[in-house]
Amino acid sequence: MFTKKQEFLICKQCRIKVLCRWKEGINILNQVVLVGRIVRDPELHESENGNKLTYITIAVPRPFKNVNGEYDTDFISCSVWKGVAENVCEYCKKGDLVGVRGRIETYKDEENHQVMDIVADKITFLQTGKSKEAEA
Repeated sequence: MFTKKQEFLICKQCRIKVLCRWKEGINILNQVVLVGRIVRDPELHESENGNKLTYITIAVPRPFKNVNGEYDTDFISCSVWKGVAENVCEYCKKGDLVGVRGRIETYKDEENHQVMDIVADKITFLQTGKSKEAEA
């Protein structure tokens, strides 16, 4: 279904390029795409080396019902850096629908627990409070 061309996989059916790293004939890809609602208003922080940073949590409902007949929701934390972080803090607030593209990063916390985080490369503003008010 896919053909190798430079550092991309290209789907023969829809001709979509997917960035990929090849190592010893095995493709390696760490990319996440999520769509969900922001759980709380983002706040801008500054890291020790002066980079802008914000943390957002997005609520992503599952597409199927659990045994009780209800839809579960996953709450996924994302780190957003530099100019993207500034734009998110300026234009987004709790309840806004956003698309997040990034990668999964894992690290150990102070208590030596494995922590997984999404490092966002791009945030797409899909629906803001202003557009929700206009629909109503």
